[in-house]
Amino acid sequence: MSEEVLIVERDGAVATVTMNRPQARNALNRQLHTELGATLQKLADDASVRVIVLTGAGGAFCAGADLRSGIAENPGGLTGIEVVIDQYHAMIRAIVSAPKPVIAMVDGCAVGFGCDLALACDMRIISSDAYFQEKFVKIGLMPDGGGTFWLPRLIGLGRAMEYIMTGEPINAETAHQLGLANRVVPSEEIRRETMALAGVLAKGPPVAFGEIKKAMRASLGGTIDTALEMERAGQIRCLHSSDCMEGVSAWIQKREPAFTGK
Repeated sequence: MSEEVLIVERDGAVATVTMNRPQARNALNRQLHTELGATLQKLADDASVRVIVLTGAGGAFCAGADLRSGIAENPGGLTGIEVVIDQYHAMIRAIVSAPKPVIAMVDGCAVGFGCDLALACDMRIISSDAYFQEKFVKIGLMPDGGGTFWLPRLIGLGRAMEYIMTGEPINAETAHQLGLANRVVPSEEIRRETMALAGVLAKGPPVAFGEIKKAMRASLGGTIDTALEMERAGQIRCLHSSDCMEGVSAWIQKREPAFTGK
């Protein structure tokens, strides 16, 4: 019986995706990264899912690529490495392009590609035991999951250069101070805290969230003119949505809105 390397749970409109290789600190082998990429894309396309929570089992988020299994699975060495990298990138692209919030719930290590997975998410709730580490240079490599894109934008060029070039870890307290983490909570409280936030977001307007995310992501590499144009197009779409009409009606009637994503 094959190992169940990925667990997907639904709680209303919230989908929790758990990487389940605790014996390897949820390191990514072929089965896990293939299933994770496909699952993230499926949830991104599912309108009934309004929030995705990505986490790991056994007190670890993800220790990056599983080098041991990678060597065993690819005895030919670097043969076909371009295809493998594309498969890894599919996970990042699914998170970024998802028209809904994706929250990383990080307990323990987020190392190498695992760090990049967490950084790609829209928000990060972390435990006091969590740490981030772009460890690639320790084996003569560089980040390949967007680390050179995310980290400078989140913490500044100089700090990002230091952490990527030294490969040193960023502990929970420092991560929060630098802006990598939205919140830091004790390990025993992280699931409750994350699900509370996910529950709030799940009640929000899906159309607006999708446009906000698209505009904010685009602003990272564009100009203020690009950002204003994205906001203009997104706001027009929001103004024509049923969710907007519902939001205004609820405000007038002093009640909670019931958004439908239409």
